[in-house]
Amino acid sequence: MNHEVYIVRCLELAKKGIGTTRPNPSVGAVIVHKNKIIGEGFTSPYSGSHAEVNAINSVQNHELLKEATIYVTLEPCSHHGKTPPCADLIIEKGIPNVVIGCVDTNNLVAGKGIERLKQAGRNVVVGVCEEACKKHHKRFFTVQNKKRPYIILKWAETKDGFIAPLTKNEQKPVWISNKYSQQLVHKWRSEEHAILVGTNTVIADNPSLTVRSWKGNNPIRVVIDKSLRIPTKSTVFDGNIQTIVVTEVEKEADVISNDSEKSHALIYEQIDFSSRVAEQICEVLHKHQIQSVIIEGGAKTLQTFIDANLWDEARVFIGDVVLRGGVKHPIFNARLSSEEKIDNDILRIYRND
Repeated sequence: MNHEVYIVRCLELAKKGIGTTRPNPSVGAVIVHKNKIIGEGFTSPYSGSHAEVNAINSVQNHELLKEATIYVTLEPCSHHGKTPPCADLIIEKGIPNVVIGCVDTNNLVAGKGIERLKQAGRNVVVGVCEEACKKHHKRFFTVQNKKRPYIILKWAETKDGFIAPLTKNEQKPVWISNKYSQQLVHKWRSEEHAILVGTNTVIADNPSLTVRSWKGNNPIRVVIDKSLRIPTKSTVFDGNIQTIVVTEVEKEADVISNDSEKSHALIYEQIDFSSRVAEQICEVLHKHQIQSVIIEGGAKTLQTFIDANLWDEARVFIGDVVLRGGVKHPIFNARLSSEEKIDNDILRIYRND
């Protein structure tokens, strides 16, 4: 049996849950009987069913499960959380064969699910399309292993290497990338748990940091504001989305509005800006159980995380624009992972290995 084909299908399914399952990983599962897929599923939004449960529930004739193989991107859980252990369900349903993309590094699982399946007499294969599965579950693994969120740096730069003009006439962004690239950024925002920007970006652009050109959840807003210089009327304080302000000023959390739709607290987190700024911000994000963050500027904020070597990906647009002066792009050394054209833009993805 070609295990890789079915794990690839599991990964396709798992992508459908990205951005909705936190803090759980978005897992994909496929059930195969005599080379035919009879069930599929992926992880439901948090507190809902896991991928294995959804796949099993989609099978019309449960008698076929006793001769079937279940494929999963991640080791089935072996502990009680919001739902019972998936390893126990697989055993209970009599599924004889289990193929797993990668082992779960969570201390609550970490091989225990595999061991339970083997002890119950199941045939277990581990490590099919392992690197692809690890890449898919990168957010979950980063939180488990590094105790910080998965960090994505993003910026757009001109052909001559600038990310913004030094001065401008209006409090709004100067667009370097095209409309297709801008829409892609909104898709990315919907996939990540939080979005982070610095003081100058908010003051200069008054951004909303929301998903407007894509269907999906808005990320939590994280704003660095050392001295609380950002005007209180800025859009980031509109109360529509939970916003965390990282500052050196001691300040209590505010409730922005009594409106039920705008009742998110404005959270202030105090850190010491004299050293280890990026590390302390990561600690704040981990405290709030944030699994991933996309950092969209400005240059100083991006460079702070680069210099601390606290980043996992950099997504860089090169627009078909020339400024002949302005704010220079961040400086870093990393492996170019991929490059593609988006109309007249170039998108380069770098990995921090």
